[in-house]
Amino acid sequence: MIIARYTLRLLPLFAAVVLSGCGWLLGDDGMFPDRSQDYKKAPEYAPIDVSDDADARELQEIYVIPPVRDSFVLEGEFEVPRPTPLVAGAGDDVVRIQRLGDEAWALVSVAPGQLWPQVRSFLAAANIQVARVDASAGIIESNWLQLADASMASRFQYRIERGVQRGTSELHVLQMNQAGDIESWPEVSDDLEQESEMLQSVAQFLANSADEAPVSMIADQAISASGKISLQESPDGYTYIDLGLPFNRAWAAMPKALEASAFEVTDRNRSAGEYFVRFLGPKSQEEDGWFDWLWGDDEEHPLAGQEFLIKITEQGADSVTIRLLPRTPGAEIEKRQEQALLSIIKGNIS
Repeated sequence: MIIARYTLRLLPLFAAVVLSGCGWLLGDDGMFPDRSQDYKKAPEYAPIDVSDDADARELQEIYVIPPVRDSFVLEGEFEVPRPTPLVAGAGDDVVRIQRLGDEAWALVSVAPGQLWPQVRSFLAAANIQVARVDASAGIIESNWLQLADASMASRFQYRIERGVQRGTSELHVLQMNQAGDIESWPEVSDDLEQESEMLQSVAQFLANSADEAPVSMIADQAISASGKISLQESPDGYTYIDLGLPFNRAWAAMPKALEASAFEVTDRNRSAGEYFVRFLGPKSQEEDGWFDWLWGDDEEHPLAGQEFLIKITEQGADSVTIRLLPRTPGAEIEKRQEQALLSIIKGNIS
């Protein structure tokens, strides 16, 4: 009660201070004077007198403003187009199933952030219940399913990884039987046939819904879309391809990549990681123009017909380096030519 009484006694004094302070803040001589009426005090001056010999053309618009119609109606139905993806796929096919021995995966020409919601859409459409999701690892795990003609229930793991090329993704499917150790996933599917059927089903769904793919920003940030391949320069000054794939996949991918890069494979040695190749030069007029830009119009593709050694060296469980060396001992290749040929090969590895 004493505090309340003192407060009431101070209110008139506080109000007086505030009111008197308004002149100090907002008055003519205050810190923030009101200048909204200052224009009324502005002095008047005589019009500017332009001499007869001066250019006294009236001001006119520099750009003509077209007339605006009162209404504008589009005929027929109009659908807002989907935005173009920031990156394009490495191939013309939206989805391709790749195989290496017993291993199979789907190569998808979209970034991981686009593939993630498509896989979720497939699971919803197939009425497959999800047991666990880990966007940071790109993993979706299903509940137990009883498939037709199957003696026991199965679970599936869908793993999304960035592809070799920028803007591409890989989808791996792993299958587990409801028998034995069901607490941890096997390294290889218990039933390869079920794995293959599931991968085929998802791939077909992805191909059919490619134009309707949304984007998951969470998955896009968690799973890098930068690709697993890059062109690097060693401390010694030579250029090489750094490829984030195990040796067996890198070795299997080279023949197709070399053929697409205008190289002919003349021999190979897998144990040494060596491909012996001959550069054929451009195959088409379009490629011919590209090589003209690279070496100049005056040069007649100086490397056409020359033989090289492609050396694949394992750097770890999931990484290799790829070098391009002259086939002839002691021969040298110019740095720009080395970089150009490796750049072509790099763009064709998938």
